[in-house]
Amino acid sequence: MLLDTLNQGGSGPWPTPTPAATEADTFDQLVATLIPCREYDAELWFAESTVDVELAKSLCQECPLREGCLAGAVDRQEPWGVWGGEVFVGGVVVPRKRGRGRPRKDQSAPAA
Repeated sequence: MLLDTLNQGGSGPWPTPTPAATEADTFDQLVATLIPCREYDAELWFAESTVDVELAKSLCQECPLREGCLAGAVDRQEPWGVWGGEVFVGGVVVPRKRGRGRPRKDQSAPAA
């Protein structure tokens, strides 16, 4: 899978290529510029703020690895975060992240 070929050395922008950079390094850096989660701060995909989570979801929409990212997250039952443009909470895709302390969406359900 293409994502596996990327340098897994951390998040954030890729370092500027050195003159001794190989073709593979240059390719990895070029591909990384097409993947939003490598261009932006990784914390954005695990943010508490609903606004930040929605931004991360929107950035994923144009990612060429979106489908594979989502499928992998579903298979791994990711506990939380934005994966493939979807929000995961407790290993399950949810329509949107709700802030802490907010009332239940379904008010007819009794509170425990």
